[in-house]
Amino acid sequence: MSTSTPHGGVLTTPDQVPVAPRRRPGTVLAAALCGLLGLGLTGAAGYKAVSDHQAAHRPVDPAESYRKAASLWHNTPVDTLFPLVLDGQDAGPGGADRTWTRITPAADAACPEALGADWQALFAATGCTRVLRATYTDATRSSLVTVGMVFTPAEAPAAMDSLRGRLPAPTGYGFRDNRRGAWTASVVAEAPVVVYTVSAFADGRRLNAPSPAEDKMAEDARGRVAQAGLGHEAKAIGELVERTLRTLATSPQGKPVRPAAEPTQSPQSPQSSQAPTVTPEAAR
Repeated sequence: MSTSTPHGGVLTTPDQVPVAPRRRPGTVLAAALCGLLGLGLTGAAGYKAVSDHQAAHRPVDPAESYRKAASLWHNTPVDTLFPLVLDGQDAGPGGADRTWTRITPAADAACPEALGADWQALFAATGCTRVLRATYTDATRSSLVTVGMVFTPAEAPAAMDSLRGRLPAPTGYGFRDNRRGAWTASVVAEAPVVVYTVSAFADGRRLNAPSPAEDKMAEDARGRVAQAGLGHEAKAIGELVERTLRTLATSPQGKPVRPAAEPTQSPQSPQSSQAPTVTPEAAR
């Protein structure tokens, strides 16, 4: 009986269990600091969002907002104060819709340059800081309406009360006084500002003394100014611009809730080097 010698197996080393590398203390500290920094930034962003929301809905002190409104002429974009296009629903005679396009640059001027002598005399008591003006035309380009804002340094509404009911017909911007048809003048309750308008025919026809817009809007009103709706246009544009100004004055952030036009200029003094582009007939 023979025996065989068993083949010897190949001896291998047992599998080694992987050992996790040791973390250096500096790496652990850096990771912890990054985590804390991320939490801090997230918390700060959330706090700012809550604070901004509360500030946007916090009631504005009327006296403070009134004083701040005196500088709107300087720190509000031109196209916010005087939108490139104004839409007036039911603003025309018989409730017709109207659209007006700005055809002159919205420029600011010194008070003696922009106001007539009678207006300058009335503003002597309140003071006059700056005057902003622009002129609009209707969709048919047959009418012109100048709208202006007279800013004063008055710090309380009572200082402006002396102007109510005493303002005469304002001057136009780009057309002569003997072209004026209808006009409005309103002392804004929320800001130390007077908003005025004056309308004219774009063809430059001469007219008699300008009339208050309400007189030319009456059902029994007669004459070219009334029939052309120049009273309606002066009143509607004045109300649209004044509405934007009131919103700017009372908004916590100093911005309109629903701007009438997208601003295209940086918030600075609304000046322009362009000359008014009014029809030659109106300027003669």
